[in-house]
Amino acid sequence: MTRKYFGTDGIRGRVGEAPITADFFLKLGWAAGTVLTRNAVGKKRVLIGKDTRVSGYMFESALEAGLIAAGVDVDMLGPMPTPAIAYLTRTFRAAAGIVISASHNPVEDNGIKFFAADGYKLPDDVELEIEALLDQTLITNGSNHLGKARRISDAAGRYVEFCKGSLPSGFSLSGMKVVLDCANGATYDVAPKVFKELGALTTTMGNQPNGFNINDQCGSTHTAALAAAVLDEQADLGIAFDGDGDRVLFIDGQGDLVDGDELLFIIAQHRQSYQGGCNGVAGTQMSNLGLELALAELQIPFTRTKVGDRYVVEAMKENNWHLGGESSGHVLCSDLNTTGDGIVSALQVLRAIMDSGKSLRELKSGMSKLPQLMINVRLAKKIDISSDDVINRAIADAEAKLAGRGRVLLRPSGTEPLIRVMVEGEDRALVEQLAVAIAETVKQRVETAKS
Repeated sequence: MTRKYFGTDGIRGRVGEAPITADFFLKLGWAAGTVLTRNAVGKKRVLIGKDTRVSGYMFESALEAGLIAAGVDVDMLGPMPTPAIAYLTRTFRAAAGIVISASHNPVEDNGIKFFAADGYKLPDDVELEIEALLDQTLITNGSNHLGKARRISDAAGRYVEFCKGSLPSGFSLSGMKVVLDCANGATYDVAPKVFKELGALTTTMGNQPNGFNINDQCGSTHTAALAAAVLDEQADLGIAFDGDGDRVLFIDGQGDLVDGDELLFIIAQHRQSYQGGCNGVAGTQMSNLGLELALAELQIPFTRTKVGDRYVVEAMKENNWHLGGESSGHVLCSDLNTTGDGIVSALQVLRAIMDSGKSLRELKSGMSKLPQLMINVRLAKKIDISSDDVINRAIADAEAKLAGRGRVLLRPSGTEPLIRVMVEGEDRALVEQLAVAIAETVKQRVETAKS
């Protein structure tokens, strides 16, 4: 069946435009509550968390009403990172967890993610069941069969302890100077507590959310201010989270970005050297070829999936691996949490630094990234790039010029109206030239389709 609402990471879009509207979320709460709690033993319970967007208040209330109408009890967690909802869904023995967030997107957007009782994202068949129920009439239970709502006051403290518990007993960050950028998002409260309680000398930015400033020139999508702060503070490193806390990027002591591929390499290398081995790493089509080559030198298997953390998780499960992720900063340590966890992943990198006695810059130098450029082409109208002869010729020409020493990848974004054009190769100038040329071809074809 074709999906009508769900994308690669839940449902996402512009607030006020279908389906990101109050009436839709009301019915979505009812449909999801009906499907996700039908096999619940005892009380039907669902958790709701959110990021710091002003629209979250509206959608939280709408979801709550829909769930209660379906006879489901609702635990309200307030602003919490997405991975915290995954963790708390398991520990509360809830039937499901719901996150109201558009992750790294601007404040004008919002969306929703679901976790099943085991803390993993919903399988396709369950999402399709929810979609099917959305086409039916909402039925409100009678008073004796309605759910109830309550606010969980200690959710943040529980998650802080969980994050610290991902490290060995007695582990300390004493002596390390860290700058955190919380993107004015869901980590604004818990992240500083975690790092301070572990002993780090911590400076925090992006921790004053006002409902409108999430991801606004801050966080993992805008790291220039963090890089400047690391240099100004003479810090050892900087850590940038995205709006919902499932992504993380680093800035090294010299102000340079350390992306998700490099973080994966550092964690894999540490596990290989200090934790009894790393049996494999799952990346995506966008993962830098340098990661694959560096892991091969360590004799660590590597596989690529489609872009999206759900596909990375599937590959990890299939291979019984515990490590995977994306260059964007989704880093998954499945032996620690069931989804990408920015804080927990950051702590694994810091553990590698403390155990090795090396700086972040020294650790990342074990991997040599190939020049890679990605250009986003915004779409006013959807086009099928796979069947467009002009675009396919441009790709073939670029691949011929790379002569087997690089890659070309075009893919539609699963979360935004974009075509992502990626070119990778050994010659930086050639990579840039080819990426710009293909992106221009795509823009022209988009304009032609629009007219």
